[in-house]
Amino acid sequence: MAKLYLIRHGQDTGSGGADPDPGLNENGHSQAAEMAARMASLGPLPMIVSPLRRTRETAAPLEAAWNTTATVVDAVREIPSPTERTVVRRDWLRQIMAGTWDQVEPSLYPWRQGVIDTLLALAKDTVVVSHFVAINAAVGAAENDERLRLFRPNNCSITVMENDGGELSVVDLGEALETEVG
Repeated sequence: MAKLYLIRHGQDTGSGGADPDPGLNENGHSQAAEMAARMASLGPLPMIVSPLRRTRETAAPLEAAWNTTATVVDAVREIPSPTERTVVRRDWLRQIMAGTWDQVEPSLYPWRQGVIDTLLALAKDTVVVSHFVAINAAVGAAENDERLRLFRPNNCSITVMENDGGELSVVDLGEALETEVG
């Protein structure tokens, strides 16, 4: 049985939509350092991250603590949206996240399945630094719940799941707050 530590990236700069791949802001770097301090005693463990800068920067303090390098895995990236424009993207996210997977455009199904399949392929305890919707997709798969948003994982929260022979289960939902998505 593999224990999976799903970590939402730290708070990003937002950059007003100017940067489609923002890094962490000062608070996000502090969140990442605090997360690494909480996780340090568990490893070193294998670690995978989304290719987006905010997940790579979130993983950096843990990489340093464990003297390791995370593997970039495209399948745990942010949900693909019809635009990179921040305001339009946020409106789109709010709209789809109020619904269920059968209400979204079918082009998103492979992304969701990719997140799930990636987690099911992990046979060892692993850290996965990812995104709000990806973590919700994993929790939904484990709980057989088709809602896009089951909870609101806070930045740098740690959701613990298990992969037991191809069955995902939730051990502990990460800290959840009313946070902005995006």
